[in-house]
Amino acid sequence: MARGKWVHLLDGGLSDNLGLRSLLDAYDRDFIRQRINAGHVKRLVVIAVNARTDAPEHVSAEERAPGLGSVFMKTTTVSMESVSFDTLDYAVNRQNEREQAHLAALSQVVQGARAAAVAVLEPHLMQYPFDIVAHQAAALSDGFLGRFHRIRDRSARALPLWPKDMPGYGSLLAFHAFGAEEAGDYARAEDESREAAELEPLSFWPHHTVAHVMEMTGRPEDGLGWMSAREALWSMPEHMNQVHIWWHKALFHVELGQYDAALALYDGPIRTTQRPLCLSLTNASALLWRLDTLSGETGGCDIGDRWRELADLWEGHADGRCLVFGDIHAAMSELRAGREAPVERRLAAMRETAASDAEAAGLYRNVGIPVVEGFTAFHRGEYGAAVERLLPAMYDLWQIGGSYAQRDVVTWTLTEAALRVGKRDIALALAHERLGQRPRSMPNRRFLREAQAIAH
Repeated sequence: MARGKWVHLLDGGLSDNLGLRSLLDAYDRDFIRQRINAGHVKRLVVIAVNARTDAPEHVSAEERAPGLGSVFMKTTTVSMESVSFDTLDYAVNRQNEREQAHLAALSQVVQGARAAAVAVLEPHLMQYPFDIVAHQAAALSDGFLGRFHRIRDRSARALPLWPKDMPGYGSLLAFHAFGAEEAGDYARAEDESREAAELEPLSFWPHHTVAHVMEMTGRPEDGLGWMSAREALWSMPEHMNQVHIWWHKALFHVELGQYDAALALYDGPIRTTQRPLCLSLTNASALLWRLDTLSGETGGCDIGDRWRELADLWEGHADGRCLVFGDIHAAMSELRAGREAPVERRLAAMRETAASDAEAAGLYRNVGIPVVEGFTAFHRGEYGAAVERLLPAMYDLWQIGGSYAQRDVVTWTLTEAALRVGKRDIALALAHERLGQRPRSMPNRRFLREAQAIAH
């Protein structure tokens, strides 16, 4: 007879409202631990639900004494709540040193203090260099801070200690490669990423890093070839961030001037694989904005109702208090969908954050607010104002996080604004700067042609 899969619910009764104490005691007595080690228990998931339903505590203003029912409830629930809190403290305080470091870092992250979280993980990884989860957490936190290059240094400390046949080595090597790419060491980044892709062919990071190298070195045909050859590996449903690799593929088509192909990828796999999460939605915003702002001889792209659909997905995912990178991309969608009201509300929240003591206050003040204001001016056709807001912010743009390829949408917009307002010197300088890195880019070539055509 086939065995069923069951979920067992425990009620701690009057002694333990959370129902966890008996499980913790059993674990401490090695009853559960022995079965895990023996392979009898494959997965142990504990979901704690506090079933308390009474209203918050308050001091009664009534003259009459409490009734029998109220007295009975208090005599039972006070002890029950006391044991519940004791159980939670017991669970937290029994963590080992590694678990304590993860909890300390997570506690900083949920408060928006990403730099403080990395400061916790740095010494932790010096002591526990094989903690791949901590490596990933530190990498993502640094990414939000615009410090992807630090991943190279952190993984460089650990790589000599990892045997190549140890699980996770390919991922760590890919971390190092991506940090090298963001630091401009493209040849080494490509070599290491290709090696990591052979070691862990289903991993996200190696495919992602090679795509970045191709983008930053102006090799869109090679990028498309790389992605097509390995598409079956990185486009599997298990790849939760495959939308970002599809975005990179669309960018290669943009660089080649194949705008319809890029839009087809948006309508197909990008929309299919994106999730209603901030970082997932940024891919769609950045691609549509590029295609929507194309002008001159290209005639641009007909975005149609795509902006409204995307703006709907963004609702509730960028509040002006947590992640500047997300706030900027949410504003793109809302502006082009004709919804300026949520942009203004977010700007008000961003100004509050900028005036606070939050870790990101300076970032919001010096970069985040000017960029969103610049994009708003661009949307309104106030191209001179857009240049005035975006140009000073460009030099500290790295602080918003993301990669060079992701932040490029801001300098793209600045260049387009300078062209439209006729600021020849700025447009020409930016076009040459862009072509210096990607000389075969069709959009960059167009920027140069249109800048040279401005009367002077």
